[in-house]
Amino acid sequence: MGLSETLANYFDVHKHGSTVRTEILAGITTFLTMSYIVVVNPSLLTDQPYIEGVDGIAIAGYTPGEVQSMLAVVTILAAAIATMVMAFYANRPFAQAPGLGLNAFFAFTVVGALGVPWQTALAAVFVEGVIFIALTAVGAREAIIKVFPEPVKMAVGTGIGLFLAIIGLQAMGIVVNDTATLITMGDLASNPVAIVSIVGLFFTFALYAAGIPGSIIIGIAGTAIVGWAVTAFGFVAPDAGLVVGATTTTISLPLLGAVDLVMPGGGAATYDITPLAGAFISGFGNVEAFSFALIVITFFFVDFFDTAGTLVGVGQVAGFLDENGDLPDIDKPLMADAVGTTAGAMLGTSTVTTYIESATGVEEGGRTGLTALVVALLFLGSLAIVPLATAIPQYASHIALVVIGVVMLRNVVDVAWDDITVTIPAGMTILVMPFTYSIAYGIAAGIVSYPLVKVAAGEYDEVSAGQWALAVAFFLYFVIRTSGMLQAQV
Repeated sequence: MGLSETLANYFDVHKHGSTVRTEILAGITTFLTMSYIVVVNPSLLTDQPYIEGVDGIAIAGYTPGEVQSMLAVVTILAAAIATMVMAFYANRPFAQAPGLGLNAFFAFTVVGALGVPWQTALAAVFVEGVIFIALTAVGAREAIIKVFPEPVKMAVGTGIGLFLAIIGLQAMGIVVNDTATLITMGDLASNPVAIVSIVGLFFTFALYAAGIPGSIIIGIAGTAIVGWAVTAFGFVAPDAGLVVGATTTTISLPLLGAVDLVMPGGGAATYDITPLAGAFISGFGNVEAFSFALIVITFFFVDFFDTAGTLVGVGQVAGFLDENGDLPDIDKPLMADAVGTTAGAMLGTSTVTTYIESATGVEEGGRTGLTALVVALLFLGSLAIVPLATAIPQYASHIALVVIGVVMLRNVVDVAWDDITVTIPAGMTILVMPFTYSIAYGIAAGIVSYPLVKVAAGEYDEVSAGQWALAVAFFLYFVIRTSGMLQAQV
């Protein structure tokens, strides 16, 4: 029995109407469409120089470039572990990695706005993962999902999309702070970063619209190359911002030999993830129980519905859903998510989730865990190019946030806008996220407003006891957070 036949039998490829060749091509397609996370996740989790007070993960004695190298390795390992579990345990063509939106919440809300040490934030992610494993093992996650108001669930994706987009636009210099209007258009005519970013953004949009596999990573790399070229050939000054703080460093790559790379912040790349792996343990020290629990709950909520929504959405594309619109055996892919999140926190990265880009592989015909296995193996293979990932400037990597943010806006069509009792909580969820720079605030606003508008409209019977309990809990979250208690106690 050959390898191809062995794989086909193990993953029931033919039973699902697929072939080994189709599954492999589907896995390659999915990997190419989501490989940008190897660049974007390290960039988001480290220092954000364009936003005051957001420092992200910083390790004493290591340069930003070295920290990004560590995070790139951790991102790859977490993605590979979670997707392997998806392949062998769930036998589904879904790929996983540290999630966009979830990493933004980690860096911008928990570490940035709340001032929580990044080690403590990792501890919260670890606890969330353990809770997920326990709840999934007893089949409770399916029950929990029914408690949250439908308008909020339908609006979260759009709100996160807007949040990601504004983060990306800020990094690209297209949107800047303004004392009168809070934000305004940047100086696009004379800012080289903004000019190159705009060119790169529309180039990436064109590739994405054309359905070219790997369009986002191609756009990111192309933008970075343009920025380097216009600086290297003297079209702009070295201090124009396209290669700020960069130095050329020779790095020995396992497959490519010695290569000269431009490293952000200077310094040699490192594969040593020791300062990150296990850092969550120290995060449990000096933690106030109530405020820590609120952070865990928020991580839990955002991840819960991000993953559940993606599984159902991609499952619909694949034709996996039953007559009731449910994904059979959803607990198995949910367990892969839980294991990935726990392992990721132990290694040193934010919450792992299922990627909507898995739909690209499904559209190529991927129907089994073999597709996921191919994705996981390609992630492991990408360890050879970690130094290249850290060579990407922030304005280029954040193009992915804008592209994915725009794509996520399509979720807004699932909201029943003709029903005012749906419009208000959904609208609050979507608007509050980008305007307060907090995913948690957006979710809380939607949950709190839902029972209020339902009662006002006389629709008492549509609000469950669990939804009232959630509304009260998030109201208290608002009160505690705005009073400064949460920030002071963590």
